[in-house]
Amino acid sequence: MSRTSSLRRSGPGSTPGASSPEAELSGFLLTVLGIVAFALGLLFSIGFHEFGHFFWARKFGMRVPQFFVGFGPTVFSRRFGETEFGIKGIPLGGYIRIVGMIPPAEEGESKRATRMRSFIAEVRGQALDDVLPTDGDRVFYKKPWWQRIIVMFAGPFHNLVLAVLFFTIVLTAFGIPGATTTVSAVPECVLPADAATRTCPEDAEPSPAAAAGIRAGDTVVAIDGRPVSSVADTGQDDEATGWGQVQDAIRASIDTPVVLTVEREEGGATRQLDLTVTPIANTVRVDDDGDGEADGTRTVGYVGVQAAQTYVQQPLTAVPGFVGDYAVRAVDRLAEIPQRVPALFRAAFLGEERDPLGPIGVVGVGRISGEVFALDRITTTEKISTFFQLLAGMNLVLFLFNLLPIYPLDGGHVAGALYEKARATVARLRGRPDPGPFDIARLMPVAYVVAGLFLVLSGLLFIADIVNPITLAG
Repeated sequence: MSRTSSLRRSGPGSTPGASSPEAELSGFLLTVLGIVAFALGLLFSIGFHEFGHFFWARKFGMRVPQFFVGFGPTVFSRRFGETEFGIKGIPLGGYIRIVGMIPPAEEGESKRATRMRSFIAEVRGQALDDVLPTDGDRVFYKKPWWQRIIVMFAGPFHNLVLAVLFFTIVLTAFGIPGATTTVSAVPECVLPADAATRTCPEDAEPSPAAAAGIRAGDTVVAIDGRPVSSVADTGQDDEATGWGQVQDAIRASIDTPVVLTVEREEGGATRQLDLTVTPIANTVRVDDDGDGEADGTRTVGYVGVQAAQTYVQQPLTAVPGFVGDYAVRAVDRLAEIPQRVPALFRAAFLGEERDPLGPIGVVGVGRISGEVFALDRITTTEKISTFFQLLAGMNLVLFLFNLLPIYPLDGGHVAGALYEKARATVARLRGRPDPGPFDIARLMPVAYVVAGLFLVLSGLLFIADIVNPITLAG
């Protein structure tokens, strides 16, 4: 279903009142609460990711001397058994250290000294220094290829589990926003989209809805005599329901009178009224593919009414499709990151307007979480629902990102194990000996490049999220 957004702007006829110092203080505290809540959710998600690696590594008998959430200086640590657990000062990741992640040099490897070989040998030596004589077969590289895949895949899989869990809570317990057929607001006038104020001037054109006598609280029950569904329109159905039917009729009737039958509560009684409204032309942005970006504009009818929102709980069967659609959009966003970096740089350092659909870092998401908690126009239930959506989306992105087949990401280790198995299978079919573990140390130069690019992108996102953040106000 295509989505549209209006370029015309309606004025309510009054400007918001000034907030009191008490309200500002309350808003500040709620903002801090939202940021702290997101930070704790992020730490839990990282810890649960690392626990996936840790559980299966121990299950298969690997020795794991360290389990840390965060990077940088150690804030807290304690040893339990052979593993040191702790928290570090920068909550932007985590790690567990499994002994023997890099195997010894392959037999017949060239001994000719080069800068690259010296670098690889140094990395290999540091990794093998952790191996104790008593470790035996407990080292990572001696384990079967399928065990190593399970260990490395378990971390991202735990993020997927959290994403599905959080989305399930959002959909089934809270529901998704839906537009009812009840009118929530009727602006007094029509203002251009670029108007500097929302106050209606004396000579402003009245909105068609106001001119027709439509009021806030009216419930539309029929259009030109045709009954309107009472089901809230969530945009998830193939056919328009409720408010979607009202919108479709209005948009298709430029300069053509439409009779809206409404129910109105007056004096404790409900009565029906037939109100004739004539939509005026309005240009809207159209998102035909549902990716969140405008694909063009279209001229449609406009009367100037806003629908009251409600939350519609979804059945459990709706979760897979919802998560799948979200994952497809997330993959598209990840693939677009390289082409959006120049705009991100200009937004961070040259003052260019920040793309609201561009990449955002954990600082920016935390800031949005704080804004959501501070909003006074939404209920506490809506705030909690939005918070869970942020955590769900973050975990789904972590799942997808970590499975990229690039070393040192988890997906790079999985790809290395799969390559090792394929190489061994080919050797067996040719009657040759098993070539042994894939020497992932040879990919260390690639790992350093990838890590460097990731640090640069993280730094750029951090700066942009501070100096030119994406906000709910746009």
